[in-house]
Amino acid sequence: MKPYASLPSLILFFLITTSSFAQDWPNFKEFKEANIELSSLKNDNNRVVFMGNSITIGWLQTNPSFFEGKPYVNRGISGQTTPQMLVRFRADVIDIQAAAVVILAGTNDIAGNTGPSTLEMILDNIKSMTEIAQANGVKVILCSVLPAYDYPWRPGLEPNIKIPKLNAMIKRYAEASQVHYLDYFNALDDGKNGIIADYTYDGVHLTSKGYRVMEPMVEKALKSVLNN
Repeated sequence: MKPYASLPSLILFFLITTSSFAQDWPNFKEFKEANIELSSLKNDNNRVVFMGNSITIGWLQTNPSFFEGKPYVNRGISGQTTPQMLVRFRADVIDIQAAAVVILAGTNDIAGNTGPSTLEMILDNIKSMTEIAQANGVKVILCSVLPAYDYPWRPGLEPNIKIPKLNAMIKRYAEASQVHYLDYFNALDDGKNGIIADYTYDGVHLTSKGYRVMEPMVEKALKSVLNN
């Protein structure tokens, strides 16, 4: 007799789907084929991986021209938190011979997407990604978390207070580790720790205008990092 045969169909569906999720919690399959294809290509000495969540993958979806004709590889997965990114970091950054990685992460941790997380826990995961990159000769750009006054899907968590505190921690770590810190927050801040209205469609995710503010900033940072 199958172990789930006597369970109601709704419970059975829940067990199967959650079991499948647990087996690939960091979502390795998202970029598995793309990574294999990249690994088989001639190594690009200036390959840059953009590691992040929906804000990062949304960049590719909203302003694809920014990535075209450049050695930029987008490895953002919607909804992800820093522990998930840390688990897939080797597969999605190191193993595809990145020369540099741009890490933009932390807001989903504050939102509690994969459970409760302190600011110290978030920073620890960012530190670990940085250390793995440095141990493998990959240059690192640590980005500030973008402003968010509140989360539409989980209101009341005070990201407007927590994000600036986390950014201060990331900045201190970057300075102590001699890693480039890229401050998107101040460029997008509406003065109340939220995103300027023209740059967002929901208070968290960016419009094309918002990404266009970030683009020259990251390219300037990459030029500096890759030339050192």
